Amino acid sequence: MSNRGGLATAVAFALAAPGAAWATNGMNLEGYGAVAAGMGGAALAYDNGTAALMNNPATLGFMAQGHRIDAAVGVLGPDVTSRADGAPSAESRGTRYVMPAVGWARKQGRYTYGLAVFAQGGMGTDYAADSFLAMGSGDRVLSELGVGRVMAPLVFEVNETLSVGGSVDFVWAGLDLMMAAPGAQLGAMMSNPYDMYADPAMQGTLGSAQWARIDFRDSNDFRGAAYSTGIAGKLGVAYRPTEALSFGATYHSKTDLRDMEASNARLSAEGGFEEHGTIRVRDFQWPETYGVGAAYQAARWMVAADVMRIHWADVMQDFRMSYASDSGGFDITMPQNWRNQTVYRVGGAYRATPRVTLRAGFNYGKNPIPDQDMNPLFPATTERHYTAGLGYELSAAQTLNFALAYAPEVTRTNGQGVTVDHSQTNWQLMYSHRF
Repeated sequence: MSNRGGLATAVAFALAAPGAAWATNGMNLEGYGAVAAGMGGAALAYDNGTAALMNNPATLGFMAQGHRIDAAVGVLGPDVTSRADGAPSAESRGTRYVMPAVGWARKQGRYTYGLAVFAQGGMGTDYAADSFLAMGSGDRVLSELGVGRVMAPLVFEVNETLSVGGSVDFVWAGLDLMMAAPGAQLGAMMSNPYDMYADPAMQGTLGSAQWARIDFRDSNDFRGAAYSTGIAGKLGVAYRPTEALSFGATYHSKTDLRDMEASNARLSAEGGFEEHGTIRVRDFQWPETYGVGAAYQAARWMVAADVMRIHWADVMQDFRMSYASDSGGFDITMPQNWRNQTVYRVGGAYRATPRVTLRAGFNYGKNPIPDQDMNPLFPATTERHYTAGLGYELSAAQTLNFALAYAPEVTRTNGQGVTVDHSQTNWQLMYSHRF
């Protein structure tokens, strides 16, 4: 695709998708909580603090009597470059995304309860206004998707070996999107046009434009111009037949989110056309997930392993938006065709001294996106994660845990000839206080 028309086609198809998300295990992080993240994300069968609410809530039953507070911060560091024949490569300027988390749990007798707030997933790519992805529109091209949860657990210790529990989750999702495509391609993605957009003259105006854009964005780092809320839930079981050996299993429900809505979206095209209206992102959901795990503790060593199944295919077949203004409106459907994903997580911990614990792990999940549909705004392509971690006991009641994850570069080329190189370096730091 060395000619201008071929490049325009490549860009059009490349951008026919929503904003970006964490490209670790699809849109999920490779690990939740600094303890688990240092061990490849393995977390379903041992005590990993209030991060259990993102992993297996039943492991809260393993904690000691009393209170525990965790405060954490994580940074996702993607390195994404997009390339196409006939144009300079475009480097995403979205290289640092901060993820705070906080949790509290109390074990009182045989019951454990609490409250926690964690980021579920979210990232962005941000390409310059002069990149080939901007199509000559003179404005940047970006995507920022964020999903988070506020979770309230209840865990019951059935006996000394078995705990069962679950959580009720309040979920929010936000999206900023600035995308460009040839006017003809935008027109081809439109369906059910009405009023002005059903007029053949208007369709001709858009169709002949070198570029057309859909933009909705705000300045809030934790919300997004298009925003929605909803609910979900988790169930879990944790079984420890001996002091050394434990097992865990968990189920995370599909979310029930309302449509995301942005009230000041801009539709524009070459030649001076511009108007504002409302964008609705239709039925964006986080998928059903389930998994099993085991852990074994021997003297100063612990090893753990999980297998997770994530049902991306149920929620990421199509990305659907509706645009409406005083002048008219239309629907847009963008195929995604994600596959379900099986994630393998394994890790180990070694108590080097009474105060220092060393961790390492590995995480693998095959890229769920078909190459044909891979998108430089949505490069969820990383597959392997190598992790390391360090725990340090400040006192009998206070601990610091740190985790570092590296995802080697993965290169994929989509059906239109756009190639994306993507690697990551991520870290998490967590302070824990028990009383």
